[in-house]
Amino acid sequence: MADPAGAGAPAILPLAGSDLSWRAGDVEILREVSLRIEPGTRNIVIGPNGAGKSVLLRMLHGLLAPSGGQLAWATADPLRIRRGQAMVFQRPVMLRRTARENIEFALRVGGMREGVRAAARAALARVGLASLEDRPARLCSGGEQQRIALARAWALRPEILFLDEPTASLDPAATRAIEEIIAAMHAAGTTIVMTTHDLGQARRIADRVLFLHRGRLVEDTPAREFFQQPRSPEATAFIKGELLW
Repeated sequence: MADPAGAGAPAILPLAGSDLSWRAGDVEILREVSLRIEPGTRNIVIGPNGAGKSVLLRMLHGLLAPSGGQLAWATADPLRIRRGQAMVFQRPVMLRRTARENIEFALRVGGMREGVRAAARAALARVGLASLEDRPARLCSGGEQQRIALARAWALRPEILFLDEPTASLDPAATRAIEEIIAAMHAAGTTIVMTTHDLGQARRIADRVLFLHRGRLVEDTPAREFFQQPRSPEATAFIKGELLW
């Protein structure tokens, strides 16, 4: 995969978190979470509502600072860290511009000066939206907006992509399209860290499952092992669809 920071730029992965915590006032949302994100992996974060999945994702991406613990990238270069990652949210933010211009804007912010339009068009083509390049992004359907958001992220050629419930509000056809794009990005060299409430989706995508419950990382195991032989009673109950308190 081409490097947005230029040839020879240092890798930002692996990413290690040690005893991470995050508080909202007096409420502790995450507690003593330690993990390591290896390059080339597909890491799926699951757990009940309120387990801290989205908070963990935002913390890893840098949108939230840990209340305790440490995050360590493979490089200390803040510009390289910022340009080496991207994030797509459940409800993507679309600028008041066309689909193509949304991607062009991201590329310019990312430092590209030449070939911006061609790169944006190529990104839209990769997600099957070449015909919508001049349509206002905010007039596109929810599934189309999510694909534009993925095209915008892919155009930046991130080393790691964070996705927060990217298909939560989409129908099965749109969900399949998003999963295919994620698979293509991973095949092109992007490491995936994604939250989902859909166990079927986790089975389809994950190399590794991180299971959160009440702010703690209860399991961090290969996906096949997690689904076939979970180690904790909480994970066993969650897989069975039982309520966790």
